[in-house]
Amino acid sequence: MHPFPGLVSILLAEGNSGPSAWLGNSGWSRLAHLLLVAAACFALLGAVKLVTRAVRRAVDDGNAEVTSEAERRAETLGAVLANASRVLVIAFFLLMTLQEFGVNIGPLVAGAGVAGVALGFGAQSLVKDVISGFFLLLENQFGVGDIINVDDKNIGTVERMTLRITQLRDAEGRAHFIPNGSIVRVIVLSKDFARALVEVEVGYETEPDVVFQVIQTVGAQLQKDRPDWVIESTDVKGIEALTQTGYLVRTLTKTAPGAQWDVARELRRRILQAFREADIEIPYPQRIVHHRHGDPKTGDS
Repeated sequence: MHPFPGLVSILLAEGNSGPSAWLGNSGWSRLAHLLLVAAACFALLGAVKLVTRAVRRAVDDGNAEVTSEAERRAETLGAVLANASRVLVIAFFLLMTLQEFGVNIGPLVAGAGVAGVALGFGAQSLVKDVISGFFLLLENQFGVGDIINVDDKNIGTVERMTLRITQLRDAEGRAHFIPNGSIVRVIVLSKDFARALVEVEVGYETEPDVVFQVIQTVGAQLQKDRPDWVIESTDVKGIEALTQTGYLVRTLTKTAPGAQWDVARELRRRILQAFREADIEIPYPQRIVHHRHGDPKTGDS
């Protein structure tokens, strides 16, 4: 017995009577059903797209330069939901098409289940990636737009997340595709806020209190000029170390997520200018050479 009797009978009928006879008998109804299925599939995809767009619009704070945590999470979940819905819709449409042409999809579904179990045993790494990706999304460890450090090997901005992989873009523009199952430890460098660490070495001739005041003034002015970068004014922690040429002053500045590097560079530039205006010396290594004249044996000069 042929496994697809309905499909065989349709093909024989088409061969004997022609396409017009097939359309007149049952073809139009089957085409109408398929059109309804296709319309339902497109409607589902459109609904998913509208929902994700509405969620993104709802969490949008209107600031294009700073991406909030809610915006990153909405972007991540929207991308994953869109990918999953496309896969499900395509599978559903193919099954319904086969059913309309008289193919019994029951054995196919059962066979797909068995194949899925076999695939799970044969492709354990793939299953591990999908499960890990699911928990990454469920626990909101990071999202699209976050800057992360994966296992101290890859540092970059998350551009895309699926249930299987995480795509990073590093500072040099290289794209890294990391399977979610291989991610052991993640350091998020842009979670809620960040801090810019800037250390400045100053000569011993300058009073520390004077240096602290100059740096605090520079930090306050930077916060006033760039409120989208700086959340709180620069905090001067004090003298961090004593070196051979001077003392090291440590500062911390609370910034918006991902803005710590820009703030650190701008703060160093402004501190350098302020030190020049205040005649504060930034030390550098020097070597003193003594020249001795005369006979080195007698010590006469």
